[in-house]
Formats: sequence, structure tokens, C-alpha cells
Amino acid sequence: MPIKKILLLGNPDLRKIAEDEVEFKHEVEEISRDLKDTLHYLQHTRNTGRGLSAPQIGYNKRLIYIDTIDRKLLLINPEIIWKSSETFYIWDTCFSFDLAFMVKVKRHKVVQIKYQNHKREIIIEKFSDNLAELVQHEIDHLNGILALDLIENKEDIMMTAEHNNQYS
Repeated sequence: MPIKKILLLGNPDLRKIAEDEVEFKHEVEEISRDLKDTLHYLQHTRNTGRGLSAPQIGYNKRLIYIDTIDRKLLLINPEIIWKSSETFYIWDTCFSFDLAFMVKVKRHKVVQIKYQNHKREIIIEKFSDNLAELVQHEIDHLNGILALDLIENKEDIMMTAEHNNQYS
């Protein structure tokens, strides 16, 4: 059960654009296993988390693993091919922020994603609401973008403890 260390804000590797060249037989298997094991560990120990991108655990590759109540999904080389004009704001945090603070970001309500599965099949799928927000967050990681980069003004950041006091 390989649990990987999460790269934290300030690590220059989080700002790199991930490579889309991936060796399917061994590399996808190794990275997807590490993503799953690490996310499941974080969900168990931190009691939160729905997704993780390969760059967050030190792989400069375009892979994302999502594990929610409704879906378990590996996305290889995902790209957003369509975004709804309708947007919404959400308070977001990140394992790469050590969950210490929250940022208010604008996300598209619906996105259409093109990705490959572990069998190399190309999938085109629409995601909406919470899953749309999650997929956008994780794809941002593949492009060297952190949620912190998306804040619109200085009031759009607060410590997680204060967020919990105000919104729980």
C-alpha cells in the first residue's frame, strides 16, 4: 500500500504542466495505484477529500483519481472540451494547502471532459455541479494552476477553522 507524500504549496513541481505521454501498461498501473492508496489514506485520516492528481504526489503526468460516494474514476490525459456559461462560486481547499485555508473560486456549472480510461478508450463525458467543480480543480493541477491562483479579491481567502465557524 504505497502512500505518497503530498507536495505542498511552494513546491515548484506543483507549477509544472504535466506531461501527457504515459506508458499504459506499467506507468498507469503504478500511478493509479499510488493515487488510490494515497487518497484513501487521506480520506481515512483527514476525513475529507474526493480527488487527487498525479502532480500532487510527485508524478508529472496527466492522471486524476476521483473517489466520491457516487463515483470512482481514473481520468488519463483529461481535457476540458466545453464549459457552460453558467458559473457558481464555491469555497475550496486542497491537500496541497494541507487543508489549512479555503479560497472562494468561480467554477463552471457543467463541463465536458475528454479523457482516456485504463483501457486507452477515449471517453467524452459531461460533469455537473460538485463533480464539475472537482474535475476542474484536479485538471487545474495538471496545468500548474492552484485554486489560490483563482481568487478574485483578498476577501476570498480564509483559514479553514474560521470557514467552519462561519458556515457549519
